Formats: sequence, C-alpha cells, structure tokens
Amino acid sequence: AIATVLFPTLSRYASTAAETGDFRGFRDTVSSGLRHISFTLIPAAVVSAVLAEPIIRILFQRGQFAPNQTPVVAACLAAFSAGLVFNGAMLMLNRAFFSMRTNWIPTGIALGNLFLNAILDFALYRVGPWGIPLSTAICNVAGTWALIVVLRGRITRLNGREIASTVTRVVVASALVALVAWVVWKPLDSGLGRSFPAQVVSLGAALAAALVVYYACCRVLRVRELDVVLGLRSRLRRA
Repeated sequence: AIATVLFPTLSRYASTAAETGDFRGFRDTVSSGLRHISFTLIPAAVVSAVLAEPIIRILFQRGQFAPNQTPVVAACLAAFSAGLVFNGAMLMLNRAFFSMRTNWIPTGIALGNLFLNAILDFALYRVGPWGIPLSTAICNVAGTWALIVVLRGRITRLNGREIASTVTRVVVASALVALVAWVVWKPLDSGLGRSFPAQVVSLGAALAAALVVYYACCRVLRVRELDVVLGLRSRLRRA
C-alpha cells in the first residue's frame, strides 16, 4: 500500500530528475517509503514469528486440521516472517525502477531470484516444510540487496543513514514487543486453556499489549514515522 501511494510522486520526481539530473526528491521519497515499510513490517514480522503457533491455531486448527499439524505450519509462518520486511522493500524498490522507466532491471533481478529460489527450495526442503518459506525469505533478502545496489549506482546514494537510523530504532522496539507479546500470551494460554474464546482472549491480549508497547517504545526512541502515522489519522478524523 505504501509503495502504491508513493508511486505517482516517484514518477513525478523521476521525470524531473531525467531533465535536471537532480534526484533529491526522488531519493527522499524512496527513503521515506523504505522507512515506513520498516516501521510497519518489522514489528509485524516479529509478532508473527513469536506468536506463530497461537496465530495458526486460532485461524486453522478445526475440522480435519489436527493439533499436531499446527506446529508444522507455525514453523512455516515463522520462517516466512524472516523475509517479510524485505518483501515490502522489494515492492517499494520495484516501483522506483518503474517510475524511472527501467522495468527491465527489476524484471532481470526477479528472474535471477526465481533461479535462486529453485536452488534453495531443492536444498532446504529436506530440513522440513519450513525450509520452503525460508528459501523465499532468503530470496527476498537477496532481491532487496540487488535492487538497492543497482539503484544506488543510478542515483548516487539512498539516504542510507536515515534508513539505518529508523531500522535500528524499530528493531530495538520490536525486540521488546516480542518479549512482551510472549510474556502476556504464555500464562494466559496456560491458565485459560485452548477453547476458541480463550484463544481469542489470550492472543488478543498479547497483540494489544504488543501494540501499546510498540507505540510507547517508538515515542521514547523518537521514531519519526510514528508522527506521520498519527498525523494521517488526525487528518482522516477531520475529514
């Protein structure tokens, strides 16, 4: 969604840069998109990994989906979560190349990723079902790295210091979120049991606590992207 919203702005800046050679607006927009994607997806990935089992249990464990199948699918979710933020970053970087009318670059990298994915699938499926989504996660990391390297070569730099600052703060906040989510969920799960209403309460409480802690940590760490989200919410309310 972030990449889609920023695409028209990227296209305007790319058109201007093609005439003037000034990539500042384009660079700032890509950097902003990557920072907001990190702000959104890093905590989501962490929570999905830490609470993978209760999430899978409440969504799927009914009918012929037996309890012994839940850990298997939960492991797949946790493995896939490792590449979630990179998946979002790839979408943003692809839009950057599309706006510059160099579609062949992300296309070529995507084809390379398909080849890498096939090799990794063949190598990792032996470790268990979670090896397949882990392969996808690794390909997301590799694809993101390749896109960044090529894009930096075209626009000189990518405001890496700002991106690294946001990612570092968000990672710190997300680590605390993971701890709190687990500490809240585990005793509730043990005490309330595994009925559907009990799972709703235990998982819901963990997710609510994670959201509150993430908000508080971002405030303390002065994550700028939080102010942007809150400002957008205020504008929507006024509208």
